[in-house]
Amino acid sequence: MTDNRFLKEKLTESQNKAVWHRDGSLLVIAGPGSGKTRVITNRIAALVEQGVSPANICAITFTNKAAEEMRNRVVAMDVPGGVHLSTFHSLCVRILRKFSQAADTPDNFSIYDDSNQKSCIKEAIKQAELDIKNFPPARMLEAISRLKNNLQNADEFIAANVGDYFSQCVGKVYRNYQKILKQNNALDFDDLLMATALLLKNNPGVRSQLNQRFKYLMVDEYQDTNHAQYQIARGLALEHGNICVTGDPDQSIYGWRGADIGNILAFEQDWPNAVIVKLEENFRSGPEILAAADRLISANKSRKQKRLIPALPAGAEIISQCLEDERAEASYVAGFVRRLLDSGEEASQMAVFYRVNSMSRAIEEAFIENHIPYQIVRGVEFYGRKEIRDMLAYLKLIVNPADEQAMVRIINTPGRGIGKTTIDKLVAYSASKAIGLFDVIRNCERLESIPAGTKAKLKKFAEMIVGFQKDIEMPVADLMDKVFRNTGLYNELKAEAATEDGGKSPPLENVAELINSAERFDMQEQGGLVDFLQRIALFSDTDTYESKSGKVSLMTLHCAKGLEFDNVAIIGLEHGILPHERSIDSAREIEEERRLFFVGITRARKRLCVTLSRYRTVHGMTNRTVDSQFLFEAGLRYQDTGQRQSSFVESDVKEPSGVYYETEISDENQQPFSAGQLVSHKKFGLGRVKEFHNLGENSIVVVQFKTGQVKPLMLKYANLSIIE
Repeated sequence: MTDNRFLKEKLTESQNKAVWHRDGSLLVIAGPGSGKTRVITNRIAALVEQGVSPANICAITFTNKAAEEMRNRVVAMDVPGGVHLSTFHSLCVRILRKFSQAADTPDNFSIYDDSNQKSCIKEAIKQAELDIKNFPPARMLEAISRLKNNLQNADEFIAANVGDYFSQCVGKVYRNYQKILKQNNALDFDDLLMATALLLKNNPGVRSQLNQRFKYLMVDEYQDTNHAQYQIARGLALEHGNICVTGDPDQSIYGWRGADIGNILAFEQDWPNAVIVKLEENFRSGPEILAAADRLISANKSRKQKRLIPALPAGAEIISQCLEDERAEASYVAGFVRRLLDSGEEASQMAVFYRVNSMSRAIEEAFIENHIPYQIVRGVEFYGRKEIRDMLAYLKLIVNPADEQAMVRIINTPGRGIGKTTIDKLVAYSASKAIGLFDVIRNCERLESIPAGTKAKLKKFAEMIVGFQKDIEMPVADLMDKVFRNTGLYNELKAEAATEDGGKSPPLENVAELINSAERFDMQEQGGLVDFLQRIALFSDTDTYESKSGKVSLMTLHCAKGLEFDNVAIIGLEHGILPHERSIDSAREIEEERRLFFVGITRARKRLCVTLSRYRTVHGMTNRTVDSQFLFEAGLRYQDTGQRQSSFVESDVKEPSGVYYETEISDENQQPFSAGQLVSHKKFGLGRVKEFHNLGENSIVVVQFKTGQVKPLMLKYANLSIIE
């Protein structure tokens, strides 16, 4: 060690071990609240103190918020500039733009978001002459995303699945989809990862350059990497072996989007000489909260053993409550929050978590009724507003004239007399002649089917875009303001505002906020329009979270990852919600659902409130619910008397007897039902028992009925008759 010029924070023994490890591979198993971010930022400082150039350090994390926090901490430690600290996707964009020729990607590519992807996939399905009902766009995009994450292109997939009709259809749609993206000089989010991973794999020269540049690699949240990200990390460290990964298998919650928990579980196999450091001391949550989390996660098998050691004294509060329905549940949560607010607790230090977005509606209504300020952490809707998408389409077209999606959106926005018939002719001619749409418009005099007056309008539009392109080096905010006014968008929105009795126009205010964000970018960032558009394209839900908003935060459990609050409420602890109904038939997915609840619990510092309801309305149907097995596993019991409320008391809790949703039954003689039994239900008819979960008075029997439905039934209410 040196004189510690940059390291000012006091570290534990295990944190110090991770921070001062220099060369070779390092795996840091970091439990929740264990100071993982502190370790990463201090490790950066320690490397610099040991003589490593900041320009040779690359740190990768998963959210812009996390990257920004780390960047701010490094700056506050007075570490010289030059460290590359970003998300995976941001790093990939940077690499692909720099090595565009080697990667076979245009250097001015557009990044297509969900809306762009849906338009492209619909066209790809149409070109494959398939029925959109049988091949839904969302399902096709999911399939293509999985293939890209596994670095498999369309031709390889088609060749590997000869004779499989559905796979052949998926392959054709995939191939068409990629062709459409290429025509638009566009990449989707998965392309960013796939193209970079293949570049590192197939181009030793580029890989060597990047290994020389980034001699020390750090990857945060390694448990959430998919195969493409795994290959990127491996490629960036292949020649020097100086790779440090941090993460926690118990917090791997993104399997549904391709994350592979096996990447962190097998790290020592990939890097046999790896040093392993466990950060087990928790500086966030009270011991009562940690005890519940530890009991819960111990039921998982796919994990690395570690302890949750509380650094805080006892005194945390856990409350569990069963209500009549979702409205009563929301009212209870609002009362819980209101009492805390009235006692002096800060709204910014409170959060309500739920499994799916639709569950927020009842909470919102209860909060409005009780005058509770709240923010929903799902803010990408701002960039989905029409006026914002229109502005961004103009900017994308300035950067990438081949972006047909952007072109079609704004060629007649605001209205300039270029109708749909004309646009369809232009698109058809572009496709038939394999000429870019912008080039067709610039040379529209060749199209005899378009009237002279319309051609003049098209030429004027093209000249306007070319004029903007000459100003591309302007500060982003200045260029955006110029586009806003010169395209006619400003006058259109101003005219709309005039019809609103002199009131403020939300669209005008929204565009003003977009320009304000560009001004902040111009002041804080080094880069131009391309970089600004890239930042917006990679914007995520969690980036909208404002820690000092003065409001209670409402968000899904997935969004809660990486955050912490004094007071947390988690609603909907019911079978079919948490765990989610789509995970019920898979032991692997049940483990991920358990990890999701574990993440939710460990966000709380002082108080945790867990609720469920007897009845819940889903998709317009009100059904009696079944308690989540996770309540039992975590020891979160409620009294089934009176108001059915109970404060958690550790001494009353029995340790969970094992992993549930495993179909083996330990002692069939002591079980009222066993797997395979034929049973009869008064309402659902005949069925066979799939599983039985011994949860005491709340035991659950899962039955697959002749109708094909799989129903979890609470034993004490099921009234099942055994047929054989």
